[in-house]
Amino acid sequence: METLSIEFVDVGNDFLTAKMPVNTKVHQPYGILHGGATAALAETVGSSASVLFVDTATKIVKGLELSINHLKSKKKGEVYATARQIHKGRTTHLWEVKVVDEEDNLISLCKITNIILDKKN
Repeated sequence: METLSIEFVDVGNDFLTAKMPVNTKVHQPYGILHGGATAALAETVGSSASVLFVDTATKIVKGLELSINHLKSKKKGEVYATARQIHKGRTTHLWEVKVVDEEDNLISLCKITNIILDKKN
C-alpha cells in the first residue's frame, strides 16, 4: 500500500473505498495507469473489506481470484476503488470493485473472491 500510496478514505456497512494517485510511479510505458497497479488497488480494497467482517483473532483472509476489466485509461490525478459486497458466506466473500476517477468515470471493473480460513496457532 505504501509503495503505491494507497489510502483508505471511506467505509460503510457493506463497502470500503480507497484512493491511489495516478502519476509516473504507476504508469506503464505509454504514460497511462498500469493495469497491474489498478489490480493491486482492487485487491487491496477487496481483501481489506473482507478483513472488516471477520474475527481477525481467529480468522485470516486470502484472495482466491481476481478478475479485472480495464475500460478507460488515466494519465494523472487520482482513482478511487470501492469494494461492495456481493456475497458474505462463512468461508467465502465475493466483492465487486469499481475503480473510478475524480469525475466518477469508470476506469476498471473488478471482481474478487476471498477465502476465510482459521488461523493456525
